Parts: sequence; structure tokens; C-alpha cells
Amino acid sequence: MKTFTFAAGLFLATGAVTVAAAQEVLTVYAPDYFVSEWGPGPKIEELFEAQCGCDLQFKPGELLPRIMLEGERTGADVVIGLNTDVTKKARESGLFAPHGVDLSPLTLPLDWTDDVFLPFNYGHTAFVYDATKMEPPASLEAMETLPEDVRIVIQDPRTSISGLALVLWIKSVYGDEAGAFWEALAPNIVTVTKGWSESYGLFTDGEADMVLSYTTSPVYHIIAEGDETKKAAIFPEGHYFMVELAAKVAGSDQPELAQQFMDFILSRDFQSMIATGNWSFPAALPRDEWPEGFQKLDLPEEVIFYSEDEAAALRDEAIEEWRRALSR
Repeated sequence: MKTFTFAAGLFLATGAVTVAAAQEVLTVYAPDYFVSEWGPGPKIEELFEAQCGCDLQFKPGELLPRIMLEGERTGADVVIGLNTDVTKKARESGLFAPHGVDLSPLTLPLDWTDDVFLPFNYGHTAFVYDATKMEPPASLEAMETLPEDVRIVIQDPRTSISGLALVLWIKSVYGDEAGAFWEALAPNIVTVTKGWSESYGLFTDGEADMVLSYTTSPVYHIIAEGDETKKAAIFPEGHYFMVELAAKVAGSDQPELAQQFMDFILSRDFQSMIATGNWSFPAALPRDEWPEGFQKLDLPEEVIFYSEDEAAALRDEAIEEWRRALSR
């Protein structure tokens, strides 16, 4: 009897392992902030797995540099978290396939017809500050004459999409004088971090007075903490408009699951997670369905947007001007 029980138990255990091993895996490369406990990733994973009956695995870290290095050997099926500042290089790599998604649900404030890169949210680059600790500068120009004790943290444009958006923002406003802006601001920049999460953590921990972030960042504090003291400084020169994107990997060994995930991105379930998970404007959710705190945000009247060709043409020069100024 003991022998029979052991054998039966072994059979059942083996069967369970076989079932688990047979579950299809969808691998999605995503930024660190997306998959963090306060990001939308965990809830999106839960919702999609309930729909697909698969195992969705987010792999956090760098996006384009990693997949470009891996090339056709990449293990990714989908990449989420790209933006138009890097899509030209991504498109020319040939590593991404058409998304095949109906774009009619989009509620972006601009026309979108791209058949490869699919928007999932948008926002504007901004410097966020604590209104109880400082008066914000009234313009980008005023950033050049900040008091010496104002501490700023930003992200590296070579490793961060927000950091790249910043140098392109400054380039768009200052043109050939962008380097002079960075030289003036350099004494106030206490840290340059690899990514957004580290920068924002320094700000919330009180290690910095201003942080490079987004116009939507204060809504987290409004909704999650009931705190309306964190604000974005709005400048008359305009703010850089960013669209975050997902793309399907052409060589995916799970093409059907990858397509299912791409279709899921513009669904109400996914988009509802973006507003209060990624703390940004959903790309396919009407304004009247945004959470209440979004109506309290200060937003720019002037918006700056580069096409992927324009961003690609200015990228290297904008980064080099920033690097030279901060290395002095």
C-alpha cells in the first residue's frame, strides 16, 4: 500500500510539472519603473495572464541597447517603453514587426498612423519641486540663475528616455546656445542618475529640491498620498511632449501571444492601469474617464514635439553639448 501511494504521488507530481512546463511564456522587455511595485506592470501581468492563460514575464532594464545587442537572438517577444526619440534607430534595425492594432481608440492630442510602434501613454517633460520648500523658477531662462543652494537631479540621456527628452527639450529651445544653458545649470546638478526611478527617489527622500520628471508626476502624490505640494514648474518656452510606445519583435517565437498582448494595450483594462500605475496620460482613454486628480495638474500651453527623424538628427549633438558642459 505504501508503494502504491508513493507511485501515485510521484505520477501526480510529475503530471503537475508537465502541465506547468507546457504553459506558454510571453517575454516583455520593459523599463525598471514599469515593472516596479508602484508601476503598472504587476497589475497588467495579472490581468493579461487571466486572459491568455499564459505566463507573462517582464524583463526590466535597458530597452533598445539591449535588444540591438542581442539582435535576432533576443529572447523578447514584445518591447514596451520606447519613445519617438529612439524609434528611427529601432525601425531601421529590422527587429520589429507591424503591430496590427486598430488605432481608432487612440485619444492622443496628435494624429498617430505608425504601423510599427503603438502608443500606450504620453506626457510632458518637466522639473518637479516641493512648493513648501521653494518658489519655482518662472521659465527655463530663470533656471540659469538659480540660487547656488538649489539642488537638482536629472537622468543620463545616454541611458534614460527622460534624460534624452531633456537634452532634446533644451536643444529645441536654445538651439546653438544649448551648451551655454548646461554650463549655467551645471553647478546646481548634484547627481545624474542612470534612470528615472533613482532620481525621483532622491527627490522624495529630500536629497534634491528639483527633479527631472513629468507634468503628470504630481498626480501620484495627489491621488496616492493626498499631497498637493509636489508640482511641476511650467515654463512659457514650452515643454517636450513624449509618447511611450510598445513594439512586437519580428522574430518572436510566440507571435500569437505577442499579438494578443499588443491588442491588449489599447483595451480599457490596460489603459485604466496606466493613469494610476504609470502616472501618465493614457493613450486610449477619454479625458472624462481620467481619475479626478488629473484635473488638478498644471499643464503647459506650449508643447514641443520632434518627429523621429528630427530627434535622430539632433540626438548626438544634444547629448554631446550636455556631456561637455557637465564634465567641466
